[in-house]
Amino acid sequence: MIKIGQGIDVHAFTDGDFVVLGGVQIPHTHGIKAHSDGDVILHALCDALLGALALGDIGQHFPDTDPAFKGADSKVLLQHVYELVKNKGYVLGNADITVIAERPKLAPHHTAICECIANNLGVQREQISLKATTNEKMGWIGRGEGIYASAVVLLFAHNYPK
Repeated sequence: MIKIGQGIDVHAFTDGDFVVLGGVQIPHTHGIKAHSDGDVILHALCDALLGALALGDIGQHFPDTDPAFKGADSKVLLQHVYELVKNKGYVLGNADITVIAERPKLAPHHTAICECIANNLGVQREQISLKATTNEKMGWIGRGEGIYASAVVLLFAHNYPK
């Protein structure tokens, strides 16, 4: 059995001097406005994993109304979500992630982000794809007001023929 999931996350920028993307702290002129660490990459990935198995969304599992998740490390959330996936009998085939933002530039952090995600999921680096683009200065992203990420995952049942 094969399952496909898709997830999206957006966050506005706020005061700060770094952002967390894909589990990696990146220097930036702003921070991310969020209840948790605001990691749009990992949030989109969590939603894609959950969606593939019709397990709801990240807000249902980690509500922003719960003080327990204030400032939460999204790597911990991702690990919890992937345990749910594995407990349902599935493993990651691959994840394809796209980030849209004018800044920060992700190219210098591409390898670190992909390795962080792979390590946190216990999968091979080659199973994680990350792309980044700008919004060509259009709209709220183009004005540098926030950041957007989308993720698509392919899951295989543990017993799927190889």
